[in-house]
Amino acid sequence: MEPDTNESAARALAYHVRTKHHLHRYARSPGYMDWATQPDPFRTYAGAPRIELPLAADDLSVRYDELHAVGGGRVEPSTLDLRALGSFFECALGLTAWKEHAGSRWALRADPSSGNLHPTEGYVVLPASDDFAAGVYHYVSRDHVLERRAALDADAARELSACLPVGGFLFGLSSIHWREAWKYGERAFRYCQHDAGHVIAAVRYAAAVHGWAARLLDELGDAEVARTLGLDRDDDFAAVDAADREHPDGLLVVAPHGAELAVDTRSAAWLDDATWLGEANPLSVGHARWDVIEDVSTATAKPATSPALSVPDELPPLRPVSSALAATIIRGRRSAVAMDGRTSISAAAFYRMLDAVLPRAGIPPFDALPWAPRIHLGICVHRVDGLAPGLYLLERGNDVHDALEGMLGAAALWTRPPSCADHMQLHCIGEGDFRSAVKTVSCHQDIAADGAFSLGMIADFRAPIEAGAFAYRRLFWESGVVGQALYLEAEAAGVRATGIGCYFDDAFHELIGLEGDRFQSLYHFTVGGPVDDARLVTHPPYEHLEGRRDG
Repeated sequence: MEPDTNESAARALAYHVRTKHHLHRYARSPGYMDWATQPDPFRTYAGAPRIELPLAADDLSVRYDELHAVGGGRVEPSTLDLRALGSFFECALGLTAWKEHAGSRWALRADPSSGNLHPTEGYVVLPASDDFAAGVYHYVSRDHVLERRAALDADAARELSACLPVGGFLFGLSSIHWREAWKYGERAFRYCQHDAGHVIAAVRYAAAVHGWAARLLDELGDAEVARTLGLDRDDDFAAVDAADREHPDGLLVVAPHGAELAVDTRSAAWLDDATWLGEANPLSVGHARWDVIEDVSTATAKPATSPALSVPDELPPLRPVSSALAATIIRGRRSAVAMDGRTSISAAAFYRMLDAVLPRAGIPPFDALPWAPRIHLGICVHRVDGLAPGLYLLERGNDVHDALEGMLGAAALWTRPPSCADHMQLHCIGEGDFRSAVKTVSCHQDIAADGAFSLGMIADFRAPIEAGAFAYRRLFWESGVVGQALYLEAEAAGVRATGIGCYFDDAFHELIGLEGDRFQSLYHFTVGGPVDDARLVTHPPYEHLEGRRDG
């Protein structure tokens, strides 16, 4: 029986209200770090055959600016072989460094994560080739290997190949909510969805480096994704607690630029006689129960739907920003732990960053999302040369201006900043020094005030969720995609960015002038001059696998 849409939407909306931080109280969380139950950051499947991937990203010659050329520009599509998969995963989900302090050691990855807890798991569904057999594979970033989860016979392999674009494959992602809930409690479901969005964008960028396109197969329901990735197989998760189970997120089709990005995966007949391999590892010796997370996960489960169709507006090409190698910027991305409170950026750099978060056809990462933009930016400008400090709004779509203008009222300025391109719907709504205010609404964190600018991602919120509660997850995904674009744009401009998940929701709405829940802020960000922590020692990401560097 299909869930009642209105009831599911009400549960999603209730979860969002319940998990808001307020000036007088925070959303429920453990309140301390229970190190004895800290989740293992790496899922593995014992007994699944492993394929070692080459460490080949150093050989990628594509420049960052080339990623933003329509249709892949001059990037020649890579052949789908083991070497290409190795460099693809290095740029999408691979380790980028190890950090060490006071005897503790932890890994950074190409895809950022709330608290570096990494709830998102990655999979690929591959056709047969000379380098690998057809089947479903799980990626282990620590070891840079693919674990073969499902083996296909010859007939099933042919059926799978017939479903896929030539030279293409499927990428799947899932979330382990416990990894975030261990630290963040009830608000963790939000952060898992942020991270899923970051992974979607990271996959899209990694595909672009290889001359491939990628697009979310939004018509699929969660049950179909779970079946494809083997997440519904209770026997394979018999050794793990229910909290360690993976929740299906989505499948993307990845194929050479110009290929038809459509896959008939609903029946997935090639899975009928698949041989499944491996058993999932337990992640913690104990678990706290957060029933509200399971409830909102159930309420926002996605059924199969008609494919979403959206054609972005035609926009001018992006201004060049960096001739650095794309893989260097992607793997060099870091979350700043603090900002210096001094660094300013030029108006040209600021406009380029904002221009890069506008969806363009055939341009990563937003062409991976098949729906019209629903995330808009409320920006606090602190230090941008040539722009007055103050509050600004960037509308990423053309259908919200009247609603925002009516809500903000006569006090909003709605002035266009100097030298702003005509196609960018950027307006100043109030001038002044908002550093103290934005620090307060960002859970009193200095980093929000010490950057060149900070922002909140404002979702056109209630209406999409009432149309289908699963949109709650997708709004956060879109905010994560925006965040990944900002991360890379900051790196390309010679500064740094950081995602901020802790903020006082309604205090920010009041600062901007938003009322009710037509619009809600889902994610905050800050960009500026980073301050490095000299106490931390940095190690290469795969020094333990150096023998594979030339594999």
